Amino acid sequence: MFIAMVILFVLGYLAIALEHPLKIEKAASALILGSVLWALYALFSEQILGLGFSPSWEEMKMMAREIIQNIMPVMNSDAFATSPFNETVELASHTNAFVKFELAHHLVATAEILFFLFGAMTIVEVIDQHQGFTVVTNKISTNSKVKLLWILSILTFFMSAVLDNLTTTIVMIALLRKLISDKPTRWIYASMIVIAANSGGAWSPIGDVTTIMLWIGGQITTVNIILKVIIPSLVSMIVPLTILSFMVSGNVTRPERPAYAGELTTPFERTFILILGVCLLLFVPVFKTVTHLPPYMGMLFGLGVLWLVSEIMHRDKEDEIRKKLTIYHIVKRVDTPTIFFFLGILSAVAALQSAGHLSLLAGWLDEKLGNIYLINLAIGALSAVVDNVPLVAGAMGMYDVVTPDMLRIAADPAYASFFVQDGLFWEFLAYCAGTGGSMLIIGSAAGVAAMGLERIDFIWYMKKISLLALTGYLAGAGAYWLQAQLLA
Repeated sequence: MFIAMVILFVLGYLAIALEHPLKIEKAASALILGSVLWALYALFSEQILGLGFSPSWEEMKMMAREIIQNIMPVMNSDAFATSPFNETVELASHTNAFVKFELAHHLVATAEILFFLFGAMTIVEVIDQHQGFTVVTNKISTNSKVKLLWILSILTFFMSAVLDNLTTTIVMIALLRKLISDKPTRWIYASMIVIAANSGGAWSPIGDVTTIMLWIGGQITTVNIILKVIIPSLVSMIVPLTILSFMVSGNVTRPERPAYAGELTTPFERTFILILGVCLLLFVPVFKTVTHLPPYMGMLFGLGVLWLVSEIMHRDKEDEIRKKLTIYHIVKRVDTPTIFFFLGILSAVAALQSAGHLSLLAGWLDEKLGNIYLINLAIGALSAVVDNVPLVAGAMGMYDVVTPDMLRIAADPAYASFFVQDGLFWEFLAYCAGTGGSMLIIGSAAGVAAMGLERIDFIWYMKKISLLALTGYLAGAGAYWLQAQLLA
């Protein structure tokens, strides 16, 4: 069943990739895939856990006891003695309980992403419904495809370093819809936004989930990651952007404004909601830094503030207009299938992580490659297929941060120096894991969001954009290697 899970993941992945030829919504395929993988893991947990790729039996019992003691302190000793984690209970009960614990653990992480996504999408919809993005689009006077491509890409690159690549992509896709009417052209721009967002998130400690993990884990520091990774990240965006500039020509066709566009909101309301919405999105990393709570809490706080302000702003307006502008009605426009798609694909990857597939893969890379550059390049390439978070988590688990004392007694100090805080391995890991996902539309949170919002075809992206993203990825990697040689 261990191998069967991999085969089913590949089949489910193909169903998602062939969404348009099959005419089956990718959210349905993702939900079925995630559910079936977890069902197999639960039904055959003894066999899978017995392969040795997952936590040992003793580790399972220790983790289970810790969960009970931390989450269920009210349990008395008698209840614990008869709990499913007692040594006298059959192995099947233990493994089944462990699978449930793993599922609950991943549910928390997945829910954080979904709540974050839902809050961000709702805030963007509120700005859009108030015609807030017209304030920006009216300032962009050019209709040249090339100039517009550069403006949007550079704006995305720096925005994603402050917001994060997921939020930035959602905002920029909404802005894109106000600038370009025809879908084929918009797909090209949306794809470039994905590349720019992932590149921009790689050099900032708060720009991507993986850089946040490395930052919080102590592998990287703020100033160093900015100074050492910004140039490779910029190269990874500029190279495909330059190539794409020769592939587009002429002017874009802007969409017609709805007849009611000037009637729902005043110029002041449009500007105010735009500024407030963007400030609330920018406040999310500040909220996280100050409170140390997950980012979704800051996003929900921002949504609550925007909800309150919009209710007060429109309470004296006519019912017909007020209904169109209050979040109670705007929330119905949020793209729910995209959220379900996220839920399904994240659940599927989580099943492979819990069953040990990704840990096995990380160990294989370390054994077969043995070179920090090759290992990280492989991790970046794999992040285009599976989520980069468990891959980076696996790398963080495989290697400890080398302290000065450890470095002095290391058998190979030169190799050990790659793993000190701000060492080459961690810096390059941040770059590769952040930008590698651009090679496939499903390889990053930004890509999945764009795919859901714009209904971008997986095969189209692979034919038109994947090679460009790969070129940028390798060019940025080369820039990092050259920079490391010059600074050595």
